[in-house]
Amino acid sequence: MRVAMLSWEYPPKSVGGLAQHVYDLTGALSGHGVEVHLFTMGEPGIPDYERVKGVHVYRVTPYSVSSSDFTTWVSQFNVAILERAVPVMNENGQENWNIVHAHDWLVAYAARALKHAFRLPLVATIHATEYGRNYGLHNETQRHISDVEWWLGYEAWRIICCSHYMEGEIKFIFQIPDDKLTVIPNGVAPQNYLQKNNTLTRDNYAASGEKIVFYVGRLVREKGVQVLLDAVPMVLAKMPTTKFIIAGKGPHLKELQNQAARMGIDKQVYFTGYIDDYTRNSLYGWSEVAVFPSLYEPFGIVALEAMAAQTPVVVSDAGGLSEIVVHNYDGMKAYPGNPRSLADNILAVLGNPRLAMQLRQNGCRKVKQQFNWRDIAAGTMEVYKEVWEEHRSCNWYVRQGGIFERFSRVWGRN
Repeated sequence: MRVAMLSWEYPPKSVGGLAQHVYDLTGALSGHGVEVHLFTMGEPGIPDYERVKGVHVYRVTPYSVSSSDFTTWVSQFNVAILERAVPVMNENGQENWNIVHAHDWLVAYAARALKHAFRLPLVATIHATEYGRNYGLHNETQRHISDVEWWLGYEAWRIICCSHYMEGEIKFIFQIPDDKLTVIPNGVAPQNYLQKNNTLTRDNYAASGEKIVFYVGRLVREKGVQVLLDAVPMVLAKMPTTKFIIAGKGPHLKELQNQAARMGIDKQVYFTGYIDDYTRNSLYGWSEVAVFPSLYEPFGIVALEAMAAQTPVVVSDAGGLSEIVVHNYDGMKAYPGNPRSLADNILAVLGNPRLAMQLRQNGCRKVKQQFNWRDIAAGTMEVYKEVWEEHRSCNWYVRQGGIFERFSRVWGRN
């Protein structure tokens, strides 16, 4: 099976969790024998083409023509993808491709063009929606993005989403029928959380007697870090020797720093900015608890990362996080947007070493058993096979002499 996959993120270019998802998924698919050709965004210093874990990776640079806004830039990026993908797909023979697989709206234009130009079925993975991220659509840009998301879903033969929460959201927003949706969870590779940053020590972040509460992720409002800051005084009232480490970057950073200063807790809260994977792994290892208080979370892969690193997790009972964590068994769940509930659950872990050990062990076991990339890739392959067989069985499809032809008439009619 040969697949043309499109994603705007792929390591080392990483903005959110999509890059790691595509990296792990494509590598696992290649391990199952799928020939994956990935078209993604590049930048100076990154090879335009390379083989990564058996995957053909093609990187394109969007036009340098000035863009009036982000959506214009996205269109330019899609044209650049097409300029690279069309020759590659032609060189391999039109009849030798099976699936076009698009990740999110940022590659929708190119994905649709390849679908129709090469007469292939389109599979789309929708990782999040503009409606969900913003709790509705409040301006023309958001409405435009949501329209493109609907259009991608309309053009797709099958839509993959990462949680039952997202399945419900996609049905509600885009009126997608049940038989067009498949839920396949995200996953993590536990070995990625073993290697630490040996140039750092715990003293770089907290005093020897302080317990560490750790958050890592994008600093945007829907991740709920402002709720964690509101919970800090309640935790300190019971456990004053607690240090809160907040790692990551994003447009909400300055507002969060100002909030910590206004509350008088800035000496107990350390904003690290961006950290690399090895530093993240070290901080997981030093932390008593990792906290993810999201208000909107399609899946919640950060919770799996912490569990793989054997760090107890406290999450908000929201979105996909609710489906990952079983409260008081492999993690703790707090009411979304509720600082008191968040503080109570953090304190429960900090004050009970036996509970913390149970959460570590059960969380790590769950990741290995239920969220491994081997099974996720197998599920994705099954979607590919089903879509390809359905595509071939349609009455407007026939293969003759290695050339794809389509007929408007029904089989058996003149």
